[in-house]
Amino acid sequence: MSEVTILQVVPRLEAGGSEQSTIEIAEALTAAGAKALVASEGGRLVERLENAGGELIRLPLASKNPLTILANAQRLAELVEARDVSLLHARSRAPAWSAFLAARRTGRPFVTTYHGAYRRQFPLKQAYNGVMARGDRVIANSRYTAEIIAARHGVPMERMRVIHRGLDIAQFARDAIAPARFQRLRDAWGIEEGCPVILQAARLTRLKGHTHTIAAARLLREAGQLGDAVVIFAGSADGRDGYREELEKKIADGGLEGRVRLVGHCDDMPAAFNLATVGILPSTRAETFGRPSIEAQAAGCPVIVTDVGAAPENVIAASDSSDFTGWVVPPSDAPALAESLAEALALPPDARATICQRARAHVGCHFALKTMQRDTLAVYDELLGTNLASHLR
Repeated sequence: MSEVTILQVVPRLEAGGSEQSTIEIAEALTAAGAKALVASEGGRLVERLENAGGELIRLPLASKNPLTILANAQRLAELVEARDVSLLHARSRAPAWSAFLAARRTGRPFVTTYHGAYRRQFPLKQAYNGVMARGDRVIANSRYTAEIIAARHGVPMERMRVIHRGLDIAQFARDAIAPARFQRLRDAWGIEEGCPVILQAARLTRLKGHTHTIAAARLLREAGQLGDAVVIFAGSADGRDGYREELEKKIADGGLEGRVRLVGHCDDMPAAFNLATVGILPSTRAETFGRPSIEAQAAGCPVIVTDVGAAPENVIAASDSSDFTGWVVPPSDAPALAESLAEALALPPDARATICQRARAHVGCHFALKTMQRDTLAVYDELLGTNLASHLR
């Protein structure tokens, strides 16, 4: 095989962990001398993909319409043959069905990354989800996800690989961020320099637990423990206008206008978490990774997560070790969240600096971007008999 061409398929290239991972793997493939194709409807991250060396193939892959899925399978099969694609890698269910059918039609290896704790309301839904376990290799983004795959789909461990998401910790170093980037966020968020910030970086959806954050902020204010801190909800509503209005009402009812702010999508997470005093990920339902938890720690920001899904894997909890990097609290428990927030806000500077150093070291050891990229390319190598991973330094 003279040139390796990998085709990743995702619905859209908007903000999200699976989309970011798609671009990071495109970058790694380019660095290894391979061709990186991404089939998708496109989105705000297209420019980043192209800067990483990837090429976008526009297809209506977000559609769950069975006829569109079948049509996409034919389009992908034609693309595989025309571009001599070596392997297909799917990261979401609808495009995964199209990619699975195209891979079987063309005899190419098929890889899936299982990113979500998909709900199983009825047998047909379980069958629909099952495509994510049909890869010749199935990548789980956490130990929690691997347990789901084994329990629900019976995938043997020899066909599964656990590869945590990774990030470039150097981008989150404070001295790597120009002062203008901090000021841009302060201006956008309406905060003064030195203002304590509680940052919840997540799209506006109920499972992210925003209502419990508001309740915790109210408890802190009533107890005189909120001080001058401001809670920032950094995330887009993505059409969930009713939920946004519900949050605004809860903020007003709690007397927290100006203290809890909905600022929309943030495109500079290194600067955001470096501005933050504490990051929070108070999900009410299990998530399979929880990227903000490692982004916060990479910036040296203590983090609070709820004890559901994979997020607790990412944090050294205060309840488990004196060398902690954050707190793990029960889900949907505003008093417990408020208690940990009060502790984080009251940290003396020297204690906070020590936690920050530990947090960065923890992420650098366990969640490095290069490790994720190398391990993913190694999966391709297993199936193709190539040595792509060895080209990454």
